[in-house]
Amino acid sequence: MLMNEPLTLVLAWVAGAGLGAMFFGGLWWTVRRGALSPRPARWFLTSALLRTSVTLAGFFWVGGDQWERLLACLVGFVMARLIVTRLTRPSADQPPRALEGHHAP
Repeated sequence: MLMNEPLTLVLAWVAGAGLGAMFFGGLWWTVRRGALSPRPARWFLTSALLRTSVTLAGFFWVGGDQWERLLACLVGFVMARLIVTRLTRPSADQPPRALEGHHAP
């Protein structure tokens, strides 16, 4: 049984949004945790490898051999980036706070 094309594209878009939320949310989380860690390189390297691997596998799985699904997935991924960036931005009434790390001079 074949799914109709619009539903397939919507599902690919939702999967891309989920991949983007995981990727960029994970990046935000890693920056916050890694900056305070005694071994930040380990945090950043592990996170980058894990996030990239999951995202690429997700794109290959969702896209299959159809460029339309891959494009819908990419659109969802980029939209998730915009949303995560907006949600993790400090509010205007709150002054930016410095990370209390011991690595920066």
